[in-house]
Amino acid sequence: MENTAQFDMDMLQSLDNTTFETRTIWTEGKHLFEGVSLAKLVEYLGIEGESLRATAINDYAVEIPLEDAVEEGPIIAYKMDGEIMSLRDKGPLWIVYPFDTNSSYSTEMTYARSIWQLDRIEVLD
Repeated sequence: MENTAQFDMDMLQSLDNTTFETRTIWTEGKHLFEGVSLAKLVEYLGIEGESLRATAINDYAVEIPLEDAVEEGPIIAYKMDGEIMSLRDKGPLWIVYPFDTNSSYSTEMTYARSIWQLDRIEVLD
């Protein structure tokens, strides 16, 4: 059975925020991203299972293994360079990995998991 975690911006912003600077293959230069770490969200919601399905507003979906939800790992970013991200700027939510601080994230697979315009996350057993 699938479980769906439903959240809104207020809930995300009430959790401990994480920031890091990184370059991405979709943006120019280094940017400061702010959001909730995937690890913190998984812990907060008591998520167990093998993976998460992240789906964008346009129904693009990817599976993210739960093992990606680690400290110093990806965040669900809601700000870039101190500004709330608009739909045009890959917002309002974007799963961003710290590409510059961990070279193992610089793979096609991880790029595919860096889903923007995030709409929902489902827990897969």
